[in-house]
Amino acid sequence: MPSFIKFAAAALAVAAPLASAQTYTSCNPLDKTCPADAGTTESHLSFDFTQSGSLDKWTTTAGTVNTGANGAEFTLAKRGDAPTIETDFYMLFGEISITMKAAPGQGVVSSLVFESDDLDEIDWEALGGDTTQIETNYFGKGDTTTYDRATWPAVSDPQNTWHTYTVSWQQDATTWSVDGNVVRTLNYADAQGGARYPKTPMRIRMGIWAGGDPSNGEGTIEWAGGETNYAGAPYTMYVKSVDIVNANPAESYTWTDKSGSYQSIKKSGAASLNHSSSAATTSPAFNAAASVTVGPLGLLALLAVFIQL
Repeated sequence: MPSFIKFAAAALAVAAPLASAQTYTSCNPLDKTCPADAGTTESHLSFDFTQSGSLDKWTTTAGTVNTGANGAEFTLAKRGDAPTIETDFYMLFGEISITMKAAPGQGVVSSLVFESDDLDEIDWEALGGDTTQIETNYFGKGDTTTYDRATWPAVSDPQNTWHTYTVSWQQDATTWSVDGNVVRTLNYADAQGGARYPKTPMRIRMGIWAGGDPSNGEGTIEWAGGETNYAGAPYTMYVKSVDIVNANPAESYTWTDKSGSYQSIKKSGAASLNHSSSAATTSPAFNAAASVTVGPLGLLALLAVFIQL
């Protein structure tokens, strides 16, 4: 199933054309020249959302996200709520671990999405009414001609139990792990010979949305587990921490052509010397390029504006 952005896209359908049925980008480098993607020169970033000030380097693109003893709180209190945050930087390959409790509630979706400007995407999605499993998924170049890429690894009570969900995203393979145990491996060649393998700079986005909203399509509502019961709200997803190993630290990433390949991406800026005990993942070499201003706005930032109107 596509990411939670599809719900936001439905709300914006009358206001902005979508780049694809799956998701949205304000500037697709496969179609035209776009600004460079802002990166970070840090090779390891850790965020403890139980501490104050921990949302530094994150942008709230919709709703309100608070932090407390359980970490960052994403609450769906009424119809139209879709609180969301995303990193203010992109990364190109690495490893991301997120410790969280999914939100309960039929038709409520807790989403962890890694997405690029040309609509490469890697997902974790948890359904509020499913206490036994969580979904993994990926998309390449916004291709939604088929929906056969999802898997559903077993996870015990994701709404009430802290689990750590990890994506190791490398140039030759991507693995999804739960509490340190690999539950899925996607090899580069298995994604249409690499043509649909996620391989361009991505931001990390986290949020909650109503997949079971009555305005969604029948297929989306069925996938989400049925219509959302707003009378039972509020429903809250908690994210305690995020740990990121950044394989290619850079001030920015510049798209040098319209191929959509990682070989075409050039980085600028030196890597930070602030390494942690976790070893950085190996990665291909990239040539330097001039730094350019960061590019696209997230769709949910636009959704937040329209909800307020």
